[in-house]
Amino acid sequence: MGRAAGAPVVVSPGWLLGVVLLTYLAEPRVLAFSPELGAAAYLVAAGVAGMLFVSVFLHELGHALVARRHGVVVHELAVTLLGGHTRMAAAAPSPGAGVAIAVAGPAVNLALAAAAWAAAQLAAPGSLASLLLGSAALTNGFVGVFNLLPGLPLDGGRVLEAVVWKRTGRRGPGTVAAGWVGRILAVGVILWAVGSPLVAGRQPDITTVVWAALLGSFLWSGGAEAIRAGRSEQSVERVDLAVLTRPARAVPIDGTVASLGDLGGADRHLPDAFGGLSGLPLGPSATEVVLVAVDGSPVAYLDRSAVQAVPPAHRAATPLHAVAVPLPPGTSVPGWLTGAAAVQAVGAAARTTPVMAVVDQSGRVVGLLRAQDVISALRAGT
Repeated sequence: MGRAAGAPVVVSPGWLLGVVLLTYLAEPRVLAFSPELGAAAYLVAAGVAGMLFVSVFLHELGHALVARRHGVVVHELAVTLLGGHTRMAAAAPSPGAGVAIAVAGPAVNLALAAAAWAAAQLAAPGSLASLLLGSAALTNGFVGVFNLLPGLPLDGGRVLEAVVWKRTGRRGPGTVAAGWVGRILAVGVILWAVGSPLVAGRQPDITTVVWAALLGSFLWSGGAEAIRAGRSEQSVERVDLAVLTRPARAVPIDGTVASLGDLGGADRHLPDAFGGLSGLPLGPSATEVVLVAVDGSPVAYLDRSAVQAVPPAHRAATPLHAVAVPLPPGTSVPGWLTGAAAVQAVGAAARTTPVMAVVDQSGRVVGLLRAQDVISALRAGT
């Protein structure tokens, strides 16, 4: 529909269904307020529904503008059947930014509610203007306050996430906590819709129950998704390349198979052909062999089965590169990385090779890392 805050504004087909439903539900109340309107009450009800969706858009625009101020790229502002969302390129960079981005949307609604209420006081009592302004004040006030409840996927859940993040230094636990609160809110909304009328001695209103069920399902599914995302982030935070790396020995590529010694036992039989360029001391901990160029850069790694398949009589004449798997240039990963930085580095290298050399801070080869080992660690963490 256009662009705002540097991002496209998208209105989903479900928005039209939402307008129709809200118009149908609002028409009886409009007609009760102004019986003289007759069939025109539907037009007024449609105006009320339209104002609600405009408020939703302004809510999302508030998120987008504050996100851009904190350096977060906004990909899309969407208005949908159940409200709207702002799709961003990344999560908030800090707890403070997370709070600012989260509260921006509800703050817009509360400001609109205050402005509409003030304007309604100036309108003639019982007039159509007072009805529309009163409805705008009520709906914006509800949207603002409800979104500040501390459970994901609501904006208040992002605030709770940021608070836990600030206290623990990790975002993942905050996301999980806010997701569980979102689930509690989902159950609470449905219990309120059904239980409060029964406590008052009345039958639950079917319309209220249906809307509560829709809202509850939205909160439950959003909370469940937040819990999954939080656990996934926690598994990412636990990734440590130093733990997942298989220790390796750096050997010059111009050698032969005979120079390796016996690979069937411990690697302590491997010669220290490169002296100071060796990644690890000889010992049983070095389980892999990386072939390096003269400058020490990794160029391949040995295929143990290929080495053992070379007949003893031919080992002295078989070059190492004949029994090695090439390593593409520029795919080494720093062995000291942890968390998201480690996963990103492995992901970038895995685009061209499933196995990559690991180097220390001086650039020396210290091991081999298989992308599948990182994937397995991530899956185990979730």
